[in-house]
Amino acid sequence: MSNRKNRLTSNFGSPVPNDQNSLTAGAQGPILMQDVHLLEKLAHFDRERIPERVVHAKGAGAYGFFEVTEDVTKYTKAKFLSKVGKKTDLFLRFSTVGGEKGSADAERDPRGFALKFYTEEGNYDMVGNNTPVFFIRDPLKFPDFIHTQKRNPVTNLKDPDMFWDFLSLTPESIHQVTILFSDRGTPRTYRNMNGYSSHTFKWYNAKGQHFWVKYHFKTEHKIKNFSGEEADQMKSRDPDHATRDLHEAIQRNEFPSWKLEMQIMTPEQAAGYRFDPFDITKVWPHGDVPPITIGRLVLDRNPENYFAEVEQSAFSPGNFVPGIAASPDKMLQGRLFSYHDTHRHRLGPNYHMLPVNSAKACNMKNYQRDGFMCFDNSGSGVPNYYPNSFGGPEPHQKSGEPDFEVSGIASRQEYAHPNDDFVQAGELYRTVMTDKDRDHLISNIVGHLGGARRRIQLRQTALFYKADPDYGRRVGRELKLDMKVVEKIAEMSQEERARITAEESSHQKKAKESTT
Repeated sequence: MSNRKNRLTSNFGSPVPNDQNSLTAGAQGPILMQDVHLLEKLAHFDRERIPERVVHAKGAGAYGFFEVTEDVTKYTKAKFLSKVGKKTDLFLRFSTVGGEKGSADAERDPRGFALKFYTEEGNYDMVGNNTPVFFIRDPLKFPDFIHTQKRNPVTNLKDPDMFWDFLSLTPESIHQVTILFSDRGTPRTYRNMNGYSSHTFKWYNAKGQHFWVKYHFKTEHKIKNFSGEEADQMKSRDPDHATRDLHEAIQRNEFPSWKLEMQIMTPEQAAGYRFDPFDITKVWPHGDVPPITIGRLVLDRNPENYFAEVEQSAFSPGNFVPGIAASPDKMLQGRLFSYHDTHRHRLGPNYHMLPVNSAKACNMKNYQRDGFMCFDNSGSGVPNYYPNSFGGPEPHQKSGEPDFEVSGIASRQEYAHPNDDFVQAGELYRTVMTDKDRDHLISNIVGHLGGARRRIQLRQTALFYKADPDYGRRVGRELKLDMKVVEKIAEMSQEERARITAEESSHQKKAKESTT
């Protein structure tokens, strides 16, 4: 007789007598429609895959905690940061960005670094990457950018022309491109890389004073990267190597950890700063704004079920708590909408009720009701409208962020900050990278850009040249480009660069047709 507690049942608890043989009329069938166990099992199987994330599809995650190590109450009133020694439970999901769910962990790609803090004031999400900058600074460009990182709609193949065509026409991408094609684009493991907010955020204190901040989670296990050749070998040997490493390290009690450093800038400093402090394609050089260590993050528990806790985890940069708010960063403003919206599509309107996403350290009370997969008591007897006189939840006015001014002409305005897009990429190439770093960077770029059309190679190499002449010359030499043409293109405006290379392509096509 089977153990009653371990008895196989239907989804509704009815015991299943046999899970190996369908109910049939005679030994050879046919199968009877009254085999409700078979129908339930097949129907659920048909629906067990949910939509893949548009970006960050391949990922791994773990639980842990964050501990405050420095008093920051003069900067923020967030309760989970309110005293030294305070610990807050969290969930962290790592991911690649552009690849599909079955892609390799060692792909050249940014890595997602998404944190969910289960605080007593609600969940706070910090949705970042392993790089401090991004490719674009306006969300209007984001769908186009992601399309170029995916598959060609005709061939269904990755397409170097798409990839580099967009980037070569988007000069603001040069800083992130330089990072991506260095060895930092292929981290050895999730434990051996940093995590960054990339965006600037607002912190505000109990007095209503505000500050602009950036988050830097610095690994305590040393930065380790693959070379391009090593990454290619790992993709063949173990496509899931980083997922495996994270799980096994925690199993061995070798808990991954990071220290949190913050860059903090006053509004007065931001107003006169030499770079736009809200431009996600730029960093705040540490010599200008020295980071301060304020806490430590540790991962110490693996999920029990990947689908329930990692695949269904959902993060949004719009999940704030009192003391933390958005900045004018345009990319951030777009993400405040897009993340919640994609979760509602992928997981349903009540995705916040899933255990991994639900608020754990406080009660959730509001007037949102019903919808697909509403599996709480849907507000019980409390009214579903506000205001009401039946004891429903009331707004807490003191929890809002301080008032702030906005002004300006409403129009679609081009970026006009005096500092160009090539300064920081050039500094990274000249002063931060070693000779070995530069050698690997050039090799990685040439290996990928070499698959694009000549006109796109010229246009992109001109951007490298504008960041640093040596940078451009080395790429051009390896691709056997005419550097006089590259230098000429580098001197042109963006519109002229796009036009001349398009004209060149047209001339080449006509020449080919005439010889044919």
